[in-house]
Amino acid sequence: MEVSRIINEIDAQIAKLQQARALLLGTTGRTPGRPKGSKNSTAPRKRRLSAAGRKRISEAMKKRWEEQRKKGAKKS
Repeated sequence: MEVSRIINEIDAQIAKLQQARALLLGTTGRTPGRPKGSKNSTAPRKRRLSAAGRKRISEAMKKRWEEQRKKGAKKS
């Protein structure tokens, strides 16, 4: 029994030393690159329209649709 206890203690010490070695080498299982949730990503940000911008686009589209309806009515 004494031998198995010593072996278990040695295994525990080996595991601790391997963890310390990995930390010192910087190989803790992480993947290279930017961490998840990083605020400084290079992905383009989503654009948001102001209320005035939405209104301008809405008015322009309504004007375009009206012109299209008029052209369609002239052809028939």
